[in-house]
Amino acid sequence: MIGVDTNVLVRYIVEDDAEQTKRADALFRRALAKGEMIFISEVVLCELVWVLESAYRVHRAEIADALANLSRAKQVELRDADLVHRALRAFRAGKGDFADYVIRERAFSAGCASIATFEKQLWAEPGFEKV
Repeated sequence: MIGVDTNVLVRYIVEDDAEQTKRADALFRRALAKGEMIFISEVVLCELVWVLESAYRVHRAEIADALANLSRAKQVELRDADLVHRALRAFRAGKGDFADYVIRERAFSAGCASIATFEKQLWAEPGFEKV
């Protein structure tokens, strides 16, 4: 198994640098052909969403679709795929950042009842509470 950094996924998805895109694509193809796994951490997914939104101005729905497709790839390993999918569904429907929902889902997994936050847009969403 090999872990990937955010910049590899950006090249793989955005395809804005021909040489790096070719190398990222080759990594995914090689892993699939050899039956190897590519590990993508929750932190990398959060960074990826931030980069796609802020630097590339990709719309939320497109980002959600790209992450869903990536998470279903045979050669991709997520630490907690169910958690990521719950966060992804909330991101698709909610107003918060993807990282907000990953934080909430990770906290729920740890036994927390809610997430205290100063972010007003989250106060009305399940699992968040006003500080």
